[in-house]
Amino acid sequence: QVQLVESGGGLVQAGESLRLSCVASGHTSLNTMSWFRQPPGKERELVADITKVGTTAYGNSVKGRFTISRDDAKNTVFLQMNALRPEDTAVYYCRVNAYTLTTGSQYYWGQGTQVTVSS
Repeated sequence: QVQLVESGGGLVQAGESLRLSCVASGHTSLNTMSWFRQPPGKERELVADITKVGTTAYGNSVKGRFTISRDDAKNTVFLQMNALRPEDTAVYYCRVNAYTLTTGSQYYWGQGTQVTVSS
């Protein structure tokens, strides 16, 4: 079983920065790691993802402002968020595609961390 613990959310003003972290625990091989977000009253959307070899992809609304990275030695994925806007307000979720000997390849979700950007 893989567990994900996110941290780094909070309340900031527009233009400021935050860095989210997501640590995966369990005997696992981590493949693609992703950040999603769900604004109030809206559907969950992909923010960014990073493959095992470091290839990244971003949602159009965050390109040039957010950067996803990973540290495989620490089983951690990061999301550096710069130039935050009020419309970035959402619950941010980490999702990991991980392989374990007992469950094979599956997707796992974190519990979410709130990011609120005031104008």
